[in-house]
Amino acid sequence: MVTFGEKLRQLMAERGISQRKLARLVPCDDGFLSRIGNDRRRPSPELAARLDELLDAGGELAALRPSTLPPTPRGGTDEEIEALDLARRVAASEVGDDMLVALEMVVDELASAYALTPPADLLPRIRRHLGYVSALLDARMTLAERRRLIVIGAWLSLLAATCDIDLGQNLIAAARLRTAAQLAEHADRPEILAWVLETRAWQRLTDGDCREAIKLARGAQEVAPRKSSAFIQATAQEGRVWARLGAGPETRDALARVDRLVEPLARPDRPEHHYRYDPTKREAYTATTLAWVGDPAAEAHAREIVARLERPSDGPARPRRAASARLDLALALFAGDQPAQAAHTALEAVESGRLVPSNYWRVSQVITAVEARGVPEAAELQEAYRELCS
Repeated sequence: MVTFGEKLRQLMAERGISQRKLARLVPCDDGFLSRIGNDRRRPSPELAARLDELLDAGGELAALRPSTLPPTPRGGTDEEIEALDLARRVAASEVGDDMLVALEMVVDELASAYALTPPADLLPRIRRHLGYVSALLDARMTLAERRRLIVIGAWLSLLAATCDIDLGQNLIAAARLRTAAQLAEHADRPEILAWVLETRAWQRLTDGDCREAIKLARGAQEVAPRKSSAFIQATAQEGRVWARLGAGPETRDALARVDRLVEPLARPDRPEHHYRYDPTKREAYTATTLAWVGDPAAEAHAREIVARLERPSDGPARPRRAASARLDLALALFAGDQPAQAAHTALEAVESGRLVPSNYWRVSQVITAVEARGVPEAAELQEAYRELCS
């Protein structure tokens, strides 16, 4: 039987209408429409009717709207939770070591998926596991087991907040960060608390509140264990904030401190893990920081990072990070008096479909700069950015 998504794609091809144009006509998010077209999301009755109308399907498309949600990719959150709960029941335990180890592995898997998975796709999985952890807290367990479960809840709350920030859901993110901080304090895990402060610093930076971001980044360094991933990341975050403020000496001091901290590190077994500092991250952060502060060396750094993320010599490509790195390259090109090329590079990032709302302000930066120079390419970039925001 033909699915709703298959019929949708067929009609789009027959009518010669692109996904972006159809999303604009609905109007709806281009990424959401893509997930519907791949049968990964169920459209509402209203959306199904609207798509049927726009594609002149005579009710045929709307009739294919599924009555239940399609299974989530990679096994799905429902199936993941069922598997975990079955293992707990087989072990005839409320909460035991096997269950906690399984949940700790889930945290590592989700934190590693963050770099490769759109936040809108990852967040539902995290939320489902958070709900399961919350339910388990009512079960019988030892004090040591409860502490481990609280730590798991803290990491999941922190990762969910990070996805919320990426999606521009700052009020929800703030609530999750408060929960993560409370759980970290209860379990006496200063590294998690430091990550909370570092994440809040990034949130303030994206909001343009640089002075508060500096305070939070420094607060994270005070709380974090020395040489921990959280300490290094908070130091790098401080450098980015100084760069946005245009403070050259402070920016280079922070970069030098990161270099000293990273120098003795070996590459982690899971370099994509969001909460384990990979030494190669230093180069990407350096490119961003130099671009923001207007350093002439930024262009070469940014080009190298884009190439490495799109065509890595080992491991998977990182399209989300590559799109963000193109914005760094765009700013570096503008600083190097190449405004037309800067606009083109930023347009590539916008049209990649990989940018998240927490990066939109960086696109706006490039648009403001190239429009001030009267670059013709600025109009196309502005139009693409409007479509992205809508």
